[in-house]
Amino acid sequence: MNTAGRTAQTGNHGLDLMPFRGVRYVPERVGSLAAVTSPPYDVVVRPDGLLHLESADPFNIVRLILPQATDPGARNAQAAATLRHWLTEGVLAPDPEPALYVYEQRGGDMLQRGVIGALRLSEAAEGVVLPHEGVMPHVVEDRAGVMRATEANLEPLLLTYRGNGSATGASAVIERTVRRPPLLATTTEDGYDHRLWAVTDPADLAHVHADLASHQALIADGHHRWATYLRLRTEHPASASSPWDYGLVLLVDTARYPLRVRAIHRLLNRLPLDEALAGVDGSFRVREVKGPLPHAMEALAQASAEGNAFLLAGGTGDTFHLLDRPDPALLARTIRADRPEAWRTLDATVLHATLLAHVWGIPEDSPADIAYIHDTQATVDKARRDGGTAVLMHPVREDVVRELAQQGVTMPRKSTSFGPKPATGLVLRTLTDD
Repeated sequence: MNTAGRTAQTGNHGLDLMPFRGVRYVPERVGSLAAVTSPPYDVVVRPDGLLHLESADPFNIVRLILPQATDPGARNAQAAATLRHWLTEGVLAPDPEPALYVYEQRGGDMLQRGVIGALRLSEAAEGVVLPHEGVMPHVVEDRAGVMRATEANLEPLLLTYRGNGSATGASAVIERTVRRPPLLATTTEDGYDHRLWAVTDPADLAHVHADLASHQALIADGHHRWATYLRLRTEHPASASSPWDYGLVLLVDTARYPLRVRAIHRLLNRLPLDEALAGVDGSFRVREVKGPLPHAMEALAQASAEGNAFLLAGGTGDTFHLLDRPDPALLARTIRADRPEAWRTLDATVLHATLLAHVWGIPEDSPADIAYIHDTQATVDKARRDGGTAVLMHPVREDVVRELAQQGVTMPRKSTSFGPKPATGLVLRTLTDD
């Protein structure tokens, strides 16, 4: 039985997805919907991407998810004041009635459809929603501060479940809904088309709810926001009507709409490339690889097919350094033996347990020392500009992620990047309007 799919024959109640009054931009008050959207908060490359988004439109959602001020308290207060002002001035407005929202993303050969709703954070959530990565406490604290101050879920998590591949249940409602004119449609600068529909018909809502109630879900993106939801729920006594007992999610049936899995790269801010290479001397095979970047990434992919491999960049010029064939004795000394083989052989495991902790002595939870960046070119550019070292990763397969999650084994933090990710700013959930 696929424990990230159906929950039949278990004691869990499955996913409990409820409609909510979505808060959306009023088109007449903004330059364009594309100009006010943003990638998820942890995908925005700072400061370059942040400044770009802030200048795109004075009402860009980044001013809520990544407010800029001198300290956390001021940032959170600024986000809350900005949200109140936009609601008061009619820049944002709640929809007239609760709804689930069908969301579609289309770009090139990628088509993704799912449903956005408010997911109950019940005691059964630990067995119904399956994480596959650990979280960093300072990031959870940061997200909790923003959510607490704004009393809002500003961007949905991305959750996946495995249906039976046919257009029944929730899928039938989704496919029927997308034949209607959408509430909104826009194309963001990355070339993706986005469309959103509201589902308010009681019969359709009942079909979606009943179908999802027999499934579990894997967290594809948003582990820190999920941990934040659970934390804030404990701060507010749960009751049948408590808005803090729910969190905003996008659910995608990957049997119908498979996601792409990409790597999240590391930028070692205070480790120059020459020092990084000196540290691994004798522990890994090190080879120079000429650029450009796509060529170097192909070399990384080939090496990763045979075992653990990493691509280092930094310094000057267009040369990369490929690390592979780690010393087996070193791995035996530095990697926990009480975990499954699939976990012990992950590139992320070797990076964190062997390279970061043992070889380079870099704390993984120190923002001053390490940054996690989704964009490959941006990681390389920042390393070369700032004198650090970029560690480029090869993505892990989705079936490995799911297998470990089913066993209750979490991967090292920021091990995967599922996508495409939902655009932030198309629909929000304020906890005062549910």
